[in-house]
Amino acid sequence: MNLEFFIAKRIIKSKDYKSSVSAPIIKIAIAAIAIGIIMMLVAIATGVGLQHKIREKIAAFNGHIQIYNYDNNESEVSVYPISVHQEFYPEFRSIDGITHVQAVAAKAGIIRLENTFEGIIAKGAGKDYNWQYFREYLVKGKLPDYSGKLNNEVLISRYLADRLQLDVDDTFYTFFLKDKESTMPNQRIFKITGIYDSGFQEFDAKYILVDIRHIQRMNGWSEDEVGNFEVFIDDFDDLEEKGNEVYGKTLSTLDSETILDQYPSIFEWLGLFDFNIAIIIGILIIVGGFNMITALLVLILERTQMIGILKALGSDDWTIRKIFLYNAGYLIAIGLFWGNLIGLGLLLLQKYFGFIALDPETYYVTEVPVYVSPVYIILLNLGTLLLCLTMLLIPSYIITKIMPARAMRFD
Repeated sequence: MNLEFFIAKRIIKSKDYKSSVSAPIIKIAIAAIAIGIIMMLVAIATGVGLQHKIREKIAAFNGHIQIYNYDNNESEVSVYPISVHQEFYPEFRSIDGITHVQAVAAKAGIIRLENTFEGIIAKGAGKDYNWQYFREYLVKGKLPDYSGKLNNEVLISRYLADRLQLDVDDTFYTFFLKDKESTMPNQRIFKITGIYDSGFQEFDAKYILVDIRHIQRMNGWSEDEVGNFEVFIDDFDDLEEKGNEVYGKTLSTLDSETILDQYPSIFEWLGLFDFNIAIIIGILIIVGGFNMITALLVLILERTQMIGILKALGSDDWTIRKIFLYNAGYLIAIGLFWGNLIGLGLLLLQKYFGFIALDPETYYVTEVPVYVSPVYIILLNLGTLLLCLTMLLIPSYIITKIMPARAMRFD
């Protein structure tokens, strides 16, 4: 093996090699590998990043799993209350992988100003509410604090604030219907303490966050009655399994539903990303592999005399084939190095500066999200190297057909 490496190294460093006919072809092959790995890194990082970001946004407004009263599970608003005295609240100890459970309630209403109005859903949050996601989405002001006495602080989206021409510290009237028999609405005055922007217009256009005690009072509920529970898990890949476990651990009077069931069209669309990424990777590896095949064939033809001499000295076919495969592997590694350097550089620029924007109405995000995983990078590079080398085994077979006597006379 040391002799094979030595010969391959001499081929690479030789002056006639660098100035030979094969030099531009080999440079093109290296460039193809580099461009391919750049495109594959971008496809994986942005595709997976978009999946993760949209999942996070849907979970921010709904949790991963929702537990309802059976009579409420077809409505976005809370009609029939659930007692907070449940075995799974405030901690779901009977199931592993659940990180948080929070009690919420929702009520439809209208924000009414002098010149305009907007229909909204007021989502009631309490002292157990997980503000992790909204802390990331907060663009102005601060998050409301519902841990003390009942207050009128509200978190509103930038979409609604712009449409209503409202800002932090502004107040507004909101009207809520009492029930089917009453014609007089409930009225509340809320003060904007913070403005968020999730980029998910389907949610931003309707949700404001208020103190859950307002909704409890308007619905005539007691302090230990809520609309539903939102359950968060630590691994999204286990969502279907955890959803079934949650359903089995709740009372027969309650129903549960995952966000996969609530928003099937969105997750079906996200599922297509995996197929598209696989197609892109497959095509790029094939293109890079064929470029390396061309480079290897040209290199073999240029080194026909050397192959004949090695055979005449007693080298077997596989030993000579390995010399050229090591050479090709070195060239692939050069392409991978530059491809990773450029590709990861572009991805990090996008991650921290977000210079490529997207239409939130179509993609649910305002800029291209990036998810960089060392595992994905390592597997992608190893997979590309191994698949390209495997493809080169076939063209390297031509070495077995070269006869020493004819090869040494070849010019």
